[in-house]
Amino acid sequence: MYPISRSSQRLNLRELTLEDVEAVFAIYGNHEATEHLSFEPRTLGEVHHIVARSIAMATATPRSEYAVAVIERDSSHLIGFGRLATDPHQQRAATFGFALHPDAWGVGYGTETVRLLLGLAFEDLHLHRVWGARSPQNKASAKTMTGVGMVEEGIIREHIQKAGQWRDSVVHAMLEREWTSCPQPG
Repeated sequence: MYPISRSSQRLNLRELTLEDVEAVFAIYGNHEATEHLSFEPRTLGEVHHIVARSIAMATATPRSEYAVAVIERDSSHLIGFGRLATDPHQQRAATFGFALHPDAWGVGYGTETVRLLLGLAFEDLHLHRVWGARSPQNKASAKTMTGVGMVEEGIIREHIQKAGQWRDSVVHAMLEREWTSCPQPG
């Protein structure tokens, strides 16, 4: 499926372009934005590589990764990055993740982003299961994922090594039938 284009009331998801590198770097290179992510802040060169790889993978057949820009509709600014990656070891399943620039926090954009990614997964890709993992300390992400109907399934112990320390991850997931039965905003 290419190109990706999904919209909510305030956000659009679209394919990444090389012109997005600086805006993605403003997120992935930001200590505050990456505090609860699974990696340390990235360099500009690393972000360029991530975006270029995502662009190349967008036209792969079969497509196994859907890395997208999260765009604020009113301003047309890139405020986030979302990703779905299908799992070759699970039938019709994918992991997902997202990150927003701190300036976009606290206004419901996380919830809209997750709903857009889940809509892509279940409505466009016809997946059965989508799951994501978060830092146990990331209460905002917990509220976002449970708020859209994802179920907290448990803890993956010492799943991530960051800053020389092992960290657990909390898993949240949704099944296709749960998405279908969950009322979605108009």
